[in-house]
Amino acid sequence: MAFIVKKKISGKIYYYLQENKRIRLNNGSTKVKTKTLAYLGKTKDEAKKRAKEFLEKNLKDKKIDIEKTEMEKKEISIEELANFCKRKGFVYISAEIYGGFSGFWDFGPFGTELKNNIKKEWWKYHVTERDDIVGIDGSIITNPKVWEASGHVASFVDIAVSCKKCGYKTKIDKSEIKNAKCEKCGNEYEIKAEFNPMFTTEVGPIKENSIKAYLRPETAQLIFINFKNIFENSRLKLPCGIAQIGKAFRNEIAPRDFLFRSREFEQMEIEYFINPLDEKCPYEIPNIDILIYSSEAQEKNLEPEKMKISEAFKQGIIKKDWHAYWLATELLWFKNLGADMNNFRIRQHKKNELSHYSTDTWDIEYKFPFGWKELEGIADRGNFDLSQHEKFSKKDLKIFDQETGKKILPNVICEPSLGVERAFLVFMFDSFYYDKKRENIVLKLHPKLSPIKAAILPIVKTNKKIVQLSKKIYNELKKNFNVFYDESGSIGRRYSRQDEIGTPFCITIDEESLKKKDVTIRDRDTTEQIRVPIENLKKILEELIFQEKNFSELGKVVNTRKKF
Repeated sequence: MAFIVKKKISGKIYYYLQENKRIRLNNGSTKVKTKTLAYLGKTKDEAKKRAKEFLEKNLKDKKIDIEKTEMEKKEISIEELANFCKRKGFVYISAEIYGGFSGFWDFGPFGTELKNNIKKEWWKYHVTERDDIVGIDGSIITNPKVWEASGHVASFVDIAVSCKKCGYKTKIDKSEIKNAKCEKCGNEYEIKAEFNPMFTTEVGPIKENSIKAYLRPETAQLIFINFKNIFENSRLKLPCGIAQIGKAFRNEIAPRDFLFRSREFEQMEIEYFINPLDEKCPYEIPNIDILIYSSEAQEKNLEPEKMKISEAFKQGIIKKDWHAYWLATELLWFKNLGADMNNFRIRQHKKNELSHYSTDTWDIEYKFPFGWKELEGIADRGNFDLSQHEKFSKKDLKIFDQETGKKILPNVICEPSLGVERAFLVFMFDSFYYDKKRENIVLKLHPKLSPIKAAILPIVKTNKKIVQLSKKIYNELKKNFNVFYDESGSIGRRYSRQDEIGTPFCITIDEESLKKKDVTIRDRDTTEQIRVPIENLKKILEELIFQEKNFSELGKVVNTRKKF
C-alpha cells in the first residue's frame, strides 16, 4: 500500500508518496524498506491530488493511505531530548535529589533496555555473525604500567581554555591551539592550563602502602595487553579482530550536551589486525552512499560530496581499502537499524589532526542539533601499541603466522570505536516523530532496539475473563520477549503511552478473543491492525520484530482507515 508522509525539513513542510517493500539482503534474510515514489508538494490538498494522479498513471492497483499525512519528523534540541528522556524513564540526572553530579547519568528502565539492545545488536553484527572477530571483557582498573606504556600518563593531555569574550569553558587538543575559536561566539580562547583527563584512584586499603592507579580512559589497551593470549586461545588467523564493550572514564573539564560528552561512558570497540606484509582487504566494500568530506575539500572550503564509499576508494579519496570497508560496514549497521543516512557523513582528518602513528583517519559524523560531531572513529594504529607494550613489559608479543611460517608483530589497520551513549542519541533523534492526529510523540525505533517489544492491553479491565486471558498471553510472551501489561485508562491513551516509548506492537484482547481465540495487533508506525490466532502469536511477533514479513501479510487486516 502506498501512503503519504509529511516531513518537516529545516522548518518547512514537504509531502512525499512512499510505500513499504520487502527486500532480500546479501545474507539471505529479508527486511522491509520504505521507498519514496514521488515528491507531492507543500500542502496536504496538493499532495492528495498529485498522489492520486501518480498512482493512476503508474500503479493503478495501489490504494493510498492518508492517515500518515499527520506524521512529521520532529526536530528537537539536545535539552528537549534530555527532558523527554527523564519524563519517559530513559535517562535521569545522577544523584538528582542531591543536586546532580556533572557528567554522570543514570539510565532508567526504558533507557537501560534500549542501551542493552544497542549493545546486543552491535555484538551480534560485529562478533557473533562473523568468523574473524572474537570478544573480551577487560578490567576497568589494571596495572598502571599499561598506561605508562601506552603514553596516556605522559602524553594524554588536553588544554583547558576559556573564551575571552563570553567566558565559555571547554577543552581543545594541542594541535588546535592556533586556530581554535569559541564555538559559542567565535572569539579567541584564553589558555588556562594543561591537564590529564584520567581519573586516579588508589589500590590497597592502607594509604601508605597503596598503589596509584587509573580508571581506564579507553578500552583498547586491554585488547593489546591480552592480544597474544587471545590470538592463540581462539586459534585466530590474520586478518582478524578483537572486540570489547565496556566502561571508560575521562575527567572532562566541561561535560555538556547531555550524553554526548560525559565523564563516564561506554565504548564498543574493535582492534582489527593484519599482516603488515599483506595489507589488501579480501572483503567486498558494502554498497552505501554517503556525504564525503575529504581533507582537500576542507582545506579549499568546499562542500562535502555525496558518493559511494567504494567510488571514493577508487578515486583515491579514501586511501586504504580496509578503511573504505570498515566505514561502509559501520554505516550499514546504523542503516539496518533505522538510522537516517541523510544525517551522516564521513570526514577525513586533516594532516595537522593525524596522530603520530596514523597515516589516515576518518570520522563518521552525525548532524546533531548542535552541529556535525564525531560519532565513530576509523583509524589505523600500525603496530605502535603492541610495540610499546613489548618495549615496556620486555615480553614477546609476536605471533606465528601460518601463511608465511614466520613470527610477526601485526598492524592494527582499523579501530572502529563507537560510544554507546552517542549511538543512543542517534537512534533517539532519528526515531523522534510527532503525530498531529494522535497528538503525541511516536518514537519510531527499530523493533530490535525498542525497549518493549509488545504491550498486552485488555480492552476493558472490568471483564474478568478478558483480563484472565490477557494475563495468560502476557505470561507466555514474556518468556521470550520484553512485553508490558497495561489495563489502566482508555485504549487510545494506552496506545499513546506505548507510542511514546517506542513499543512497535500493541496486542488488544476483547470479547471476540474469548469466542474466536484470536487477538488484534496494532502497528505503531501506521496504526494498521491485523487479527491473528493466539496460538500463532509468539511466531508472528518474532517475524514482526525481525521484519521477516510485511505486517498485513501476517493476519486478517482490520479496516480502521479511510482510503481514496
